[in-house]
Amino acid sequence: MAHIPFLDLRASYVALQADIDAAIERVLASGWYIQGPELAQFEQAFAAYCGADHCVGVASGLDALILSLRALDLKQGDEVIVPSHTFIATWLAVSAVGGVPIPVEPNPNSYNLDPDLIEAAVTPNTRAIIAVHLYGQPADLDPILTIAKKHNLAVVEDAAQAHGAEYKSRRIGAHGDIVCWSFYPGKNLGAMGDGGAITSNRADLAERVRSLGNYGSKKKYVNDEQGTNSRLDPLQAAVLAVKLKHLDAWTKRRREIAGRYTHELRGVVTPHVPNWANPVWHLYVIRHPKRDDLMQQLADEGIQTLVHYPIAPHCQEAYRDLSYAKGDFPIAETLANDMLSLPIGPQMSDDHQTQVIETVNRLVDAL
Repeated sequence: MAHIPFLDLRASYVALQADIDAAIERVLASGWYIQGPELAQFEQAFAAYCGADHCVGVASGLDALILSLRALDLKQGDEVIVPSHTFIATWLAVSAVGGVPIPVEPNPNSYNLDPDLIEAAVTPNTRAIIAVHLYGQPADLDPILTIAKKHNLAVVEDAAQAHGAEYKSRRIGAHGDIVCWSFYPGKNLGAMGDGGAITSNRADLAERVRSLGNYGSKKKYVNDEQGTNSRLDPLQAAVLAVKLKHLDAWTKRRREIAGRYTHELRGVVTPHVPNWANPVWHLYVIRHPKRDDLMQQLADEGIQTLVHYPIAPHCQEAYRDLSYAKGDFPIAETLANDMLSLPIGPQMSDDHQTQVIETVNRLVDAL
């Protein structure tokens, strides 16, 4: 029986090796290793892909969030509404600028921020909402944007897992004030190391993020504010430009795999997709009350699965100072306890998926 990895990163390189190697060699030969034309060309291409006016490359997805919040002038003590169920980077960005993350539970079906619960969390200190497009499925943006407009709040989208996802037939990229992307190698559009970007239709925010990520400088040695060093380098930009041309084909394959999982798996809770969403399936996450047993038994049979995310942010030691207790956000805690991510990726074979489906169904029947 074959070993099935959760995601085969090497396979995506091998498939494009000639083009990726040529892009890297081109950058190496150019002698231009910070900023420059390769980065500018990728930023232009990714902005166009996302339907946004502007794109600024940065060093990581977390930096994209932090710089976005700084560009929005968040101050010490300002509150930012965040999902209670998300990767902790969403919360860390708020803390990094001196803000206070205010958790709101997800919709138990979509796992994304529940718009119906947001308004009750708004206070006079609230300044922004971070909507996360978790697992590659868009959050319900229209009601979130309506609430934000009513209360004069900024909307930051965490799209680290949602490259190419569509909300009401429009790609994620510029619905809110600013959209934050990660190009971590395991993402649907992944670099050969860390990388990130923001997209936006607001020129002021894009310009500010670019300046903040370049030491607070728009002109060399002229520093308008205290910035940092956070730039997407040309090597990564060149690799991403190659991969961007294949992203739609990879997404099509992910959607085929997800559709088959949903149709053929039994005895587990499969993802619910609203009719206005077109996910890109960064992750295919099932739920089962005996998640840990199922995960171990799959591993024993050579199938690698992962848990995203086993500890809810409010239960992390890093956020002990917020004084939340177990039980404060029961939906997030339940999801942390019973969710399991199955293998998925554009290079996954039909045979491997058949093995995963048949094994899950057999094991679930016996649990």
